[in-house]
Amino acid sequence: MLCTSRSLHSRATKKALRFLTQTSARRATWVQQKKEVHVLTVLDRERLPTSRRFSNHNRHQSTSASPSPLTQDLPTIYKPPTTGIISKLPSSWIPYAELIRLDKPAGTYYLFLPCMFSTLLAAPMAMASPLQVVSTTALFFTGALIMRGAGCTINDLWDRNLDPHVERTKLRPIARKAISVEHAIVYLGAQLLTGLTLLLQFPLPCLYYGVPSLLLVTAYPLAKRVTHYPQFVLGLTFSWGAIMGFPALGIDLLSIADALAAAAALYASCIAWTLNYDMIYAYMDIKDDAKAGIKSIAQAHEHNSKVALSVFSAAQISLLATAGYFAGAGPIFFIGSCGGGALALATMIRRVNLEDVKDCWWWFRNGAWITGGTISLGLVGDYLYRRRQSQESKVAAITV
Repeated sequence: MLCTSRSLHSRATKKALRFLTQTSARRATWVQQKKEVHVLTVLDRERLPTSRRFSNHNRHQSTSASPSPLTQDLPTIYKPPTTGIISKLPSSWIPYAELIRLDKPAGTYYLFLPCMFSTLLAAPMAMASPLQVVSTTALFFTGALIMRGAGCTINDLWDRNLDPHVERTKLRPIARKAISVEHAIVYLGAQLLTGLTLLLQFPLPCLYYGVPSLLLVTAYPLAKRVTHYPQFVLGLTFSWGAIMGFPALGIDLLSIADALAAAAALYASCIAWTLNYDMIYAYMDIKDDAKAGIKSIAQAHEHNSKVALSVFSAAQISLLATAGYFAGAGPIFFIGSCGGGALALATMIRRVNLEDVKDCWWWFRNGAWITGGTISLGLVGDYLYRRRQSQESKVAAITV
């Protein structure tokens, strides 16, 4: 009887010890998993298998009455693009393509169009051939693509501590630390070197006119911190191409007064255009910018925005007409470029909803070709018409 009692007691003790050991192990596993939820970073969450990630998350929710602040306010998880040109690139290239906004070409168009305006406006004065105009325009587009990317890199380096506080920019590569500051600087150096190499493909005077624009590229991000009109500084930068088309076609601006006046008026016109389209762009971030301490023209004219847009548009078209006058442009330019451009701007101002982020983005993205394309068509028509007149005059002179 005594032996039986001892045997039962021994078995009970072993079961109790086994139960305590298993319970302790389960408890340790549960605590470890709970800790994982609290310390899990965004990148760690991406690397975990889906099943484990959600099982941990659900287990945490079922055992905690109120979620911790860490899980309540997690930042938006970055998701690599699945469509578009960037999605085709190797994963290690994606942050660098995003840094130069390869998937958002509107900025490249806005940098390129003043170059095309000046090339087309200068072409009749330089008696340039269509092949020369096309090849020069192609070089300008390549340069715009490279230098716009360099400008974005400089901007994001300046704003790396501000971008995380703005909804639209918080997942930019430098802001989310996908690219280190050191790597971004090296990347910027490569872009600037490529841009310089391309600039050397133009006539030598273009080098003297082009290099000073680099100072303006670095000034824009700083301007956002000290003035409500950083768009004016951006306009000085993005409109520089309005000068470059003349020396690119061999016109010496310092020797021909009318050419200098035309280039200056076109440059001022493009600055007014920049104030216009970038004010619409700034409305997308107007609330976040105010919280982050970023200044913009949208904040300065929040209560009379469409009046301001109308003033900028009137200045743009008036200055464009002045440029055409000094360049000797004909009726096709004044009707097509000036009249068509004015109609495009008026339509945009009337229809854009500045309180709708998506609508602002649509007009910013498409306005490059709605307004810029209209102006370009008028310039192309004027160039072809004046070239034909010039050829007919030569034939008539030979006949006589």
